[in-house]
Amino acid sequence: MKLYLVRHAQSTANVRKILNTALPGPSLTELGQQQAQTLAERLSAEPIVAVYASRATRAQQTAAALAGALTLEVQVIDGVHEVGAGDLEDRGDVEALRAYAATFSAWLRGDLGVAMPGGERGDHVRARYLGAVADLHAKHEKDPAIALVSHGGAMRLAAEWLSDDVDPELADQRLIPNTGIVELESEPGGGWRCLAWPGAQI
Repeated sequence: MKLYLVRHAQSTANVRKILNTALPGPSLTELGQQQAQTLAERLSAEPIVAVYASRATRAQQTAAALAGALTLEVQVIDGVHEVGAGDLEDRGDVEALRAYAATFSAWLRGDLGVAMPGGERGDHVRARYLGAVADLHAKHEKDPAIALVSHGGAMRLAAEWLSDDVDPELADQRLIPNTGIVELESEPGGGWRCLAWPGAQI
């Protein structure tokens, strides 16, 4: 089974360059709507049997375009929303962005007990996201492919935690653009293999 992890299209918070992680969050911009349509065209020929999205508005709007192209319904699930910014929410200053990134770096080094300032710990993020992916795998193990529209930060973490092919430094440094896709494939004996990462060779 292939799992297409898709980052949502451009949101209004992306344009403002602020940390906006609270649910339901901002909507897509006009450019974001166009990006979502382009994504739908890109994946419309893939054997995707289900389209999932986080509880964030921007993820659901992105997923709606893809689901429409595939004549499917968007299924909204828990656990795959963005890493909460905590006390850094709605900030875009250098100090806040560095603190947010430093927490990701700590988690990718294995320091999952570290918490985002005023926010969730790495072990909580790992448990909720990987738990959701495990549920999807159990449901679709025999299907060819599914798509999950999620969030750049959470996707980078999840892909590194799920696949031995993803180097922690890659996950830390190689950010995922709007509508970027991380392609994973489940292994017969368990686990996942990373087939593609935007802008990088796996």
